[in-house]
Amino acid sequence: MRIPRIFSAQPLSGLRDIELGEAASRHLVKVLRLGTGHPLTLFDGRGGEYSASLATTGKRVRACIDTFQEGDRQSPLGLSLAIGISRGERFDWVVQKATELGATVLQPLLTERCEVKLTGERLQKKCTHWRQIAISACEQCGRNLLPDIAEPVKLAHYLQNLAQDTTPAAKLVLHHRTRLDLHHWQAEHEKPDSALLLVGPEGGLSQAEIATALACDFIPLRLGPRVMRTETAPIAALSILQYLWGDL
Repeated sequence: MRIPRIFSAQPLSGLRDIELGEAASRHLVKVLRLGTGHPLTLFDGRGGEYSASLATTGKRVRACIDTFQEGDRQSPLGLSLAIGISRGERFDWVVQKATELGATVLQPLLTERCEVKLTGERLQKKCTHWRQIAISACEQCGRNLLPDIAEPVKLAHYLQNLAQDTTPAAKLVLHHRTRLDLHHWQAEHEKPDSALLLVGPEGGLSQAEIATALACDFIPLRLGPRVMRTETAPIAALSILQYLWGDL
């Protein structure tokens, strides 16, 4: 029997029951047609999850909270993805799949070839939209800790701030014109406990942007002889990194 997983923005610790949000209530009752007593799993993004059951299925759907279980299904490899924003649903797809693949940080970037303009209210709506995609992906894949989705920033600003912080052990920028691949990099370095992947939007990063990244100690990396789309490349790279150093 399938047990739905539901995210709660309200902290669950210490609660015996909770009123579920409108979207979750509609999904459970109208779409899945679940009745009173059906088991649920609830999580609040603070670690672990709670077994629960549907208590009422009327206008206000409530759930009874039972026991707490440890475990977050996080990868041992800390994965950050910094990527130029792409048009349409491409970026939504990246957010969803990167969450499923265990990325802990997602940084949307405004780059030279980025054709998406986000300011003010539209920017806030996009950030909320991406966060909801990540929540839905966590509900589906079993993660109990949400990835950190930062507000979009210009690439130059991101690299400047990154140089001032503690940076991941492996900083990789996808660059299809380089000859270096992960096999060569792996042969010369110890297994890292964290990795940062930098990817461009449609059209990729400009030569100047790649040069700036290299000056910030990024390693150029290619994924074979074929040029991948902006929504394909990060997912392929994240999968490889998880296979080599994570938990795939």
